[in-house]
Amino acid sequence: MTTTKTPNRLSKEKSPYLLQHANNPVNWFPWGEDAFNTAKAENKPIFLSIGYS
Repeated sequence: MTTTKTPNRLSKEKSPYLLQHANNPVNWFPWGEDAFNTAKAENKPIFLSIGYS
């Protein structure tokens, strides 16, 4: 998989696990109200990643 040159919103997190994914092409949200509000506004489900590394 290729990575993007523009970091996603995980680039502002402190977690080493989340920072690993700051440059991948998925539009990730950290856990929080922003994720829930966006999902509700766009009528989309939440995809939760609990980690795998």
